[in-house]
Amino acid sequence: MSEATPARIVALDAARGAAIVAMAAFHLIWDLGNFGYIDRDFPYSIGVKLFGHAIAIAFLFIVGVSLVLARARGAGWGAFWRRFFVIAGAAGLVSFGTYIAFPQAFVFFGILHCIALSSLLAAPLLAPRWPIALLAAVLAGLAPLVFSHPFFNPVWLTWIGLSTIEPLTYDYRPLLPWSGAVFAGVAAAGFWRERGSVPLGADMKSGAMSWLGRHSLALYLLHQPLLFGAFAALAFVGAAPSDRSSGGFVDACVAQCEASGGDRSVCREACACTAERAASEDLPNEAQARAKRLDELAGDCLAKIR
Repeated sequence: MSEATPARIVALDAARGAAIVAMAAFHLIWDLGNFGYIDRDFPYSIGVKLFGHAIAIAFLFIVGVSLVLARARGAGWGAFWRRFFVIAGAAGLVSFGTYIAFPQAFVFFGILHCIALSSLLAAPLLAPRWPIALLAAVLAGLAPLVFSHPFFNPVWLTWIGLSTIEPLTYDYRPLLPWSGAVFAGVAAAGFWRERGSVPLGADMKSGAMSWLGRHSLALYLLHQPLLFGAFAALAFVGAAPSDRSSGGFVDACVAQCEASGGDRSVCREACACTAERAASEDLPNEAQARAKRLDELAGDCLAKIR
């Protein structure tokens, strides 16, 4: 039997586990909408979007806290770089997989990409006092509000987070402002440690949530493909609900586009173009293939408008 894990690490594992459960629920909502089990517009509602943002903030904040506590436990740079390359490799795997499945909207800078790069940027903040990390968090959070410019709109620059448009992608967590959550985690953990309030060494019983947290990366990579595959299998055998009317497609598309920061006129034109092109061809009946084709049409329309 392994030695008892310090409480602070078990607590972080439990927090990660809770975040993974929330992430699975978030993706389940998307899959239910995508395959027609619930209102297809519901995943685009403000409540669901805020739910997704809250989950991302939680993951990133935990990353910052973990970096500080790992340093406090004497973890060296070897452990840091091993962790970095594992996460960066997983991010690359997500990009590759989504490019194969959805080339027009693949994940080129999602939450794993953000975690990897933000961890590098946070490393120098582990030595200074916590107010420096807090200042970095505030600056990262405010940067898109102050420095956004069309110069950053090309796809090879949008990962920075200073563009004036949001790219077509299934997961977009640009460096700014999202790295601010990592820096905030560094600041919070530094503040707690400075006041001696972080429990260093007390035992805490490990439970189901902490087990999920210890395997959070594998679960993150596997849960959505498994969920999506299960729904796709149901659709393949004809067990999915029949497709709903597409009469409200343009309005729902515009609402999603505007909620992502798009200009109203551009959103309206792109969505109308997508609907027109979709109506002019026979879309696949299978839900996954249908969604993929709609993504391709939307990408083509948006590229022409830009």
